[in-house]
Amino acid sequence: MIIVEEVQNENQKNEFLEFPAQLHRNDKNYIRPLNKHIEEIFDPQKNKFFKKGECKRFLFKKDGKTVGKVAVFINNNYKQKQPTGGIGFFDCIHDQDTADFIFDHCKNWLQERGMEAMDGPINFGERDKFWGLLIEGFEEPLFGMNYNLPYYKELFESYGFQIYFEQLCFTRPIFAEVSRVFRIAHEKNRRNPAISARPMKKNNLEKFAKDFTAIYNKAWASHGEGKQLDEKKVLKMFITMKPIINEHISWFVYENEKPIAMWINIPDLNQWFKYLNGKFGLFEKLKFLLLKQFKKNEKMVGLVFGIVPEWQKKGIDGYMIWEGTQHLRKHTDFTVTELQWIGDFNPKMIKIAEALDTTVTRKLATYRYLFDRDREFERHQPI
Repeated sequence: MIIVEEVQNENQKNEFLEFPAQLHRNDKNYIRPLNKHIEEIFDPQKNKFFKKGECKRFLFKKDGKTVGKVAVFINNNYKQKQPTGGIGFFDCIHDQDTADFIFDHCKNWLQERGMEAMDGPINFGERDKFWGLLIEGFEEPLFGMNYNLPYYKELFESYGFQIYFEQLCFTRPIFAEVSRVFRIAHEKNRRNPAISARPMKKNNLEKFAKDFTAIYNKAWASHGEGKQLDEKKVLKMFITMKPIINEHISWFVYENEKPIAMWINIPDLNQWFKYLNGKFGLFEKLKFLLLKQFKKNEKMVGLVFGIVPEWQKKGIDGYMIWEGTQHLRKHTDFTVTELQWIGDFNPKMIKIAEALDTTVTRKLATYRYLFDRDREFERHQPI
């Protein structure tokens, strides 16, 4: 018999954090997320999504031992064709009956709150972290990326979940040849005196936050489930990121002083965090600073790429990429870049990634389960 416990006290919170590490104890590629980054998601004081949503965490125990865990939630900003809730932070032993019990529990919890479907595993937050189930490419995960055991795919699909969209991660060696098309585009735009490219600088974050917001809101305004960013919130995010910003790898392009394109990258923090075992107390913070100073990090992660509509299809992508690549080759230790996932519903971004001569090195999947089993299932529409 499986016993359900809502996570409320410190012992239960600790078990929620420790259980995945137990499952992955023999997996050399597992990198444990920092406990603080998990706990912040479930703290109403730190996660804005509690203002318009509800979230609960549960442990599942059998014979006194934890056999699974999950978070189940409603985010009222998550607009879908039918009211759709979410599940995330799912972990389970290799047993379909146990997984089915967990999924049934989530389904019942969501139905009681008027939901008609559930997506998972997703985050009670933005899509940039802890989103999707790894189905191909079981290598060391990037910072903020979900990582799971291969049998999870079977657990989800045997229950009846279907892929709503795939999340593709593209990798490219830094010193591989850049596409001739991009280099031609670079040369064309380089001759235009109005066009310039600049790396992001820590001492001028207000300007770059303003420029980022302007480009993002223009470039992504027409995308599905899109939204407008607020400049103050972007600046706050940049200030939070300041300790890990590398001034050689994030680039902006301007027409005179008007921002028209951006390419935002950060070092893969997991290359340092993997030595901290999920903790980030005083000792770990000192260790992190030493690692950051003396441990080479050869992997960078592409977070955002955007061009304002009036400059799209004019070779600005090639100009920016080749301008930035030439610079970072000289001034950093990075040997590989991986683009944070691109949804298969976004053919424009996939085309840009492919033009960079990248290779798909891992896939994640966002699954959906319709509670009405007679209802026709629809995948995410292209944007």
